[in-house]
Amino acid sequence: MPDNTDANIASADVLTLLLHNQHALAVAIEEVALWARSTGSPEAHNNAIAALETLDTNASAITAGILKLRQ
Repeated sequence: MPDNTDANIASADVLTLLLHNQHALAVAIEEVALWARSTGSPEAHNNAIAALETLDTNASAITAGILKLRQ
C-alpha cells in the first residue's frame, strides 16, 4: 500500500483552512442573526440560527476528519 502521508498532511492542511473560513462565516452569520432579531425580523433570525446549527454540525465532522488525517 502506498504511503499517503504527504497527501494526508496536505488534505488536513486544506481542511483546516476551510474550517477556519467556516468559523469566520459563523461569526458573521451570528452578527446578522443578532441584527435581524434586534430589528424585528424573527424569520430572518431563525433562518440564520438554522444556518449556524448546520455549520456547527459540519464543523464537528470536519474536525474529526482532520484529526484522522493527521494520525
